[in-house]
Amino acid sequence: MGEIDCIYFRVKMKEKLKQIICDTIDSKKVELNNISQEILKNPELNFKEFKAHALLTSYLEKEGFEVSKSTPLETSFIARYGKKEGIKVGVICEYDALPGVGHACGHNLIAEAGIGAALGLKAVIDSKPGCNFHLIVYGTPAEEGGGGKCLMIEKGVFDEADICMMSHPAPYEIPNPIWLASSQYRIVFTGKTAHAAAAPWEGINALDAAVACYNNVSMLRQQMKPTNRIHCTIVDGGERPNIIPERAELFYFVRAQTDKEVASMVERLRACAEGAAQATGCTMDMKQSAPSWSAVNTNQVMIDLYIENAKSLGVSFEDDHARETFQAATDMGNVSVVKPSIHPYYKIQTEEINHNHGFTKAAGSAESQLPTLNTAKSMAMTVIDIVCEEGLLQKVQKGFKESLLS
Repeated sequence: MGEIDCIYFRVKMKEKLKQIICDTIDSKKVELNNISQEILKNPELNFKEFKAHALLTSYLEKEGFEVSKSTPLETSFIARYGKKEGIKVGVICEYDALPGVGHACGHNLIAEAGIGAALGLKAVIDSKPGCNFHLIVYGTPAEEGGGGKCLMIEKGVFDEADICMMSHPAPYEIPNPIWLASSQYRIVFTGKTAHAAAAPWEGINALDAAVACYNNVSMLRQQMKPTNRIHCTIVDGGERPNIIPERAELFYFVRAQTDKEVASMVERLRACAEGAAQATGCTMDMKQSAPSWSAVNTNQVMIDLYIENAKSLGVSFEDDHARETFQAATDMGNVSVVKPSIHPYYKIQTEEINHNHGFTKAAGSAESQLPTLNTAKSMAMTVIDIVCEEGLLQKVQKGFKESLLS
């Protein structure tokens, strides 16, 4: 067989395998939607995703995957399929919810897309195509602040993977979004109680310190880059108005486009807190409350393949202008600096932004199913490109190594 014949054969084989993926995912669309709806109706917070964990692991077992439950965290899992040789492909699922607004970030759809991509790739393995890979589905809890993937990285969970991927619903189709680096801190001010009417001068008001810190940070924002973010909630401000509060607590997220910028912003936050403590006579304790998240390092070779596969399904990428303003953070960033990865936004039919009640509703709508199935297909088809085209994995790895040096 000549070189041209070999190229033609590989192209036709990839087309056949991609069709298997699409047909399989379409044939499972009712089951996939049922999974998504069940997770949506039972929102569970960080590290408490017991129902979602049981649902996903039992389904994967039913589909023939070898599932390691509660590995290495209580609500995480690792599911495998195929011979443990060749390229190791990691597909990632999320399934935790937000307090008060449920699945307002669409993690029910993230889980559906991940399982859908896995089913499509399983069908390829079952078809014995001659392209060699081992499929690994990672169930990763506590993305919404808990840093589940960071804890799994510490346990070496992703060490064996050659590539990793997941996708995220949004109001926009942004294949290469700017995912910010992020750190979380809790700041506790301690003062002294007193009767607020009879002898307020005997007290040291911790709430005043918290308010002063909040205002200091608000003034700091004037001198921040437009891409930097600091936001907080007042977790504790005292018990009753007639008692001078002896304790107040703030919960801060600090975000920027690079890990270095986050570290710099954290020190500026610390100065704001120290100034507030000194001004009010309180003591201050500032501690990191979860692992830091790195900015997502999107692999250019992989995302280019994803875009072409998505376009073949009729997906249009018209929202890249939103890339500069629609920015968030994720613990997938930590995966992306240890393994070649992609984490695109895919567009569902909504005008609402993530993290509000309107987006929760959209995450459960029938209109969100087609784009979710399309992103599942696009991820799986991207895998086929990488495992079936000689030398492509090496290009992925080369780009990954170069990105870490830039």
